[in-house]
Amino acid sequence: MSKKKHEEEKQNEQEQALESESPQKTDAEIIAELNAEIESWKDKYLRSLADFENLRRRTNQEKADWIRLATEKLALGVCDVMDNFERALMQVPEDMKDNGYMKGILLIEQQLRNVLEKDGVKKLEALGQEFDPKFHEALAHFPSEYEENIVAAVIQNGYSMHDKVIRPVRVAVSSGLKEELKQDNKE
Repeated sequence: MSKKKHEEEKQNEQEQALESESPQKTDAEIIAELNAEIESWKDKYLRSLADFENLRRRTNQEKADWIRLATEKLALGVCDVMDNFERALMQVPEDMKDNGYMKGILLIEQQLRNVLEKDGVKKLEALGQEFDPKFHEALAHFPSEYEENIVAAVIQNGYSMHDKVIRPVRVAVSSGLKEELKQDNKE
């Protein structure tokens, strides 16, 4: 016998010995194993798909947050300009308000206010309202014609953007009625 033939016979004998040692799987067992493997791959696929969807949502949310933050910073800068416009316009004498130049400035101020409102920026009203730390920042406390814990003066305007306070109103809060008003009320 040739050496090659002898090796082939030996290999065949080993294969047959292995086959006889391990029990033969039935078709049903093979199908069950394959179905289990399919379910395992399907589960991995669905988990990967869910992870990708979560990543997409999170990325979109982060992008929206960045845009909102950038817009918020710009809005705060423009709000400072609005405050200065308001202060300057309060100094204009009544007889000059009918001047064409002043009417133009008032229109520019109104246009700027409209641009802010279009982007959801609103001025917070505080004068005469009860002090609320969510919207107001108290800088002073003094007697006034208002009752206690009522905003008596606005020091700096506050603004909200999409119902979120981006700058609280800086206010002076009343500590109660002035003494002379209390005495007038007693008489």
